[in-house]
Amino acid sequence: MYVWFSICMIGVIAVIPLHFLSVEHVKLQGKYGKAKGIRIGEIYGLISGWGFYIFWMGIWISPQVRFTVPILQHISFLVPIVNFSIPLLHIVLGIIFIVPGAWLGIAGVKETTLKVAETHRTDKIITTGVYSLIRHPQYLGGLLSHIGISFLLSAWFSLLVTPLMIILVYLISWKEEKELIIEFDKEYEDYKKKVPMLIPRIKK
Repeated sequence: MYVWFSICMIGVIAVIPLHFLSVEHVKLQGKYGKAKGIRIGEIYGLISGWGFYIFWMGIWISPQVRFTVPILQHISFLVPIVNFSIPLLHIVLGIIFIVPGAWLGIAGVKETTLKVAETHRTDKIITTGVYSLIRHPQYLGGLLSHIGISFLLSAWFSLLVTPLMIILVYLISWKEEKELIIEFDKEYEDYKKKVPMLIPRIKK
């Protein structure tokens, strides 16, 4: 029962070193030359980016212990295709997290383009739209969606590993920012001072 969940957890962690390599643009270009360095970085980015999210989705859907929040648990909806019952409260909680999570992810990709999101390489610092609120909207969107889908699928192990996913996302964000400072220097430092990493400021 726990094999697929374990494989997906190991997979999520295993692709992070490759993700770290993918954002070391200056180092890769210095080692292989500009054109080849960019291409290698993009390949690393595609493999690690898609790998991370595929394994992350695997965590949600892998066979695992199911849970029920002990409130309104008697009101549930049956999904006939998979013969899966979803408690009403889980649907509500899922929507509360998934909707803003999906919006952040889509808005982030719209601002940077899909290519930048996939390859982890940009030619300029994006400070408009959702990037004026937080520096990593797609990662925050992923975390919110993770919580929402865990409730929607009543996936107990998925919900339990949420703190670990937060740590992993923070480490990825930290590494990306370290490399962005090397590439863009003061421009990114100034952006960091104005905009929070993952938690938006509540404006007065």
